[in-house]
Amino acid sequence: MTKYFLNSGAVGRSKDKGRAFFNDVLNGFGQNPELLICVFAQPREDWEDKFNQDIELFKEIFDGDVKPVLTLAFPEKFEEQIKRSDAVYIHGGDDHLIQYWLRQFDLPRIWDGKAIATNSASSHALSECFWTCDWRMCMKGLGVLSIKFMSHFKSAYGENDPRGPIDWDESYKELENYGDANLPIYALEEGEYKIFEI
Repeated sequence: MTKYFLNSGAVGRSKDKGRAFFNDVLNGFGQNPELLICVFAQPREDWEDKFNQDIELFKEIFDGDVKPVLTLAFPEKFEEQIKRSDAVYIHGGDDHLIQYWLRQFDLPRIWDGKAIATNSASSHALSECFWTCDWRMCMKGLGVLSIKFMSHFKSAYGENDPRGPIDWDESYKELENYGDANLPIYALEEGEYKIFEI
């Protein structure tokens, strides 16, 4: 059984810096869980910087006996790296970029039985469809989970955007009317997450 932890975004900026989220993801894997950090939703030149930021963040949020062993994911080694990991954390970022990379793999087969944690755009990617703040439109995901997803719900995301503030009620309606009307919608506020076991 694979366990999915879909976060709405801004994990590191949440009040507890993602402590509850990551503790849930790594629960049951012992004192030194192997966590694969996937930054495919970011430009390639930023991967190492994001990874180093994660190293510092995890020093703060795991101040007890649990000390995760972090590894940076690379597409050419991704499947082998997943096999050696207890859990995978897939960063948010660009909706198109994350789908470009993840489409190259046989999902969900390659991470069967693992804990998979996502954030914003990567949560979108695993859903059947989603509404994205960046493009302000509904898009199709990879359909790993039969749900509709909306990240950053009711947040100030894009408040300085020249398009003006997001109309969250209207956005929710757009997602309701997009694709299969029978699919459940998860519109989560920043830092909130939902767990799915499949």
